[in-house]
Amino acid sequence: MDASILIIDDQKDQAEAIAESLGNAGYTCSTTTSGNNVVDMIRRDGIDVVITDLVMHEFDGMRILKETKENSPETEVIIITGHGSVENAVTAMQKGAATYLLKPININHLRAVVGKVVEKQNIVRSNIELHKQLEEKFGFAGIIGNSQQMHRIFSILKQIASTTATVLVVGESGTGKELIARAIHYNGPRKNNPFVELNSAAISESLLESELFGHEKGAFTGALQLRKGKFEYANNGSLFLDEVGDMPLTTQAKLLRLIEDGRIVRIGSNESIKIDVRIIAATNKDLGELVKEGKFREDLYFRFNVICLRLPPLRERQEDIFLLMDSFIKEFSKKNGKNIKDISPEARKILFRYDWPGNVRELRNCIESMIVFNQNGVLDIDDIPEHIYKSNRTALTGPVFPVGVTLDEMEKELIKNTLAYVGGNRGETAKILGIGERTLYRKLEKYGLK
Repeated sequence: MDASILIIDDQKDQAEAIAESLGNAGYTCSTTTSGNNVVDMIRRDGIDVVITDLVMHEFDGMRILKETKENSPETEVIIITGHGSVENAVTAMQKGAATYLLKPININHLRAVVGKVVEKQNIVRSNIELHKQLEEKFGFAGIIGNSQQMHRIFSILKQIASTTATVLVVGESGTGKELIARAIHYNGPRKNNPFVELNSAAISESLLESELFGHEKGAFTGALQLRKGKFEYANNGSLFLDEVGDMPLTTQAKLLRLIEDGRIVRIGSNESIKIDVRIIAATNKDLGELVKEGKFREDLYFRFNVICLRLPPLRERQEDIFLLMDSFIKEFSKKNGKNIKDISPEARKILFRYDWPGNVRELRNCIESMIVFNQNGVLDIDDIPEHIYKSNRTALTGPVFPVGVTLDEMEKELIKNTLAYVGGNRGETAKILGIGERTLYRKLEKYGLK
């Protein structure tokens, strides 16, 4: 078991005996007879566990515990004490010690205790790393965009994430509704509890209620055992209901009753179960129109529509295309083991001017496809999927200038139009035009463009 351990005891032979025993068990051990330099040793050697005697002449174990926890909170401390100092050892545990051992030390017991402490420490670190990964992937930082529309979305997310209000996320397919739902969950008070998702359109009407509310054994043909529904699994967490516009009216009625009284009844049961779930609903349809058509309950619509978050399609936030493109290139280059250095200005133009009916999802799939088939490290026109290239051939055609226009006037207009296309992003403008940023700055000064 890989862990670094520091043993502190003013009796050198005892410290070395413990080090030898734990070293034989596979740990990396070091010893010291004084606590004066313990903080430096922890920082320098990356100590995982400190084992210290409680009573020493110069520097007692309580002080070592205090300084260790103040400077390296993740380092665990085990206190060794005599029979007469058990009360102090208990106090030490209240102040952050992992456990305490009574003298004389039983070597086998010592190894078992250290093993449990290290195992617990590894679990905690794994959880911290998992939360970090979740925050990177589903936190606000995981939602890419610098457009005015996305800044508005970020502002709303920050306000609603800490609440328990029901949220309705509306947007075209591929705009990132699930990513928004996860960001709301993982930035709120329920982030350590389940996030459960269900696509209403992907499940037949006969099975949807069972998926949502669960069923008892024998409730219907094929119900061979009790099954919990999504709401039970999501208890104390969040349930993401995608494509709610496709939910049958009968299921809508039961869902409304659940939202009103906070209880579910499994199919085939008479017993209600109390639950606490935050609902985040999503749709690519106009629920207001569905209400008018009698296809969606008005009372349920009002329940869902406590907070409505509308995601803009990619064609309405074109300045974010390059940010997304560069992010996907990094992601899929690493995932597919490719060394993609850049994307050509010509390819950038085509991808920028495409309408992206499938929105961010389509752009993501496009970049992954280009990377998979690329062979020279630079994404170019030849790598673009055929349907995108064919629908966007005009991207290769520059503006038509009348005879008599000077080269400077043509260049000024070209730079001006390109800046407008990318929302004023000078770095992207330089990439599209195939010039360096310093060259672009000089031309902006020359032509009086801001």
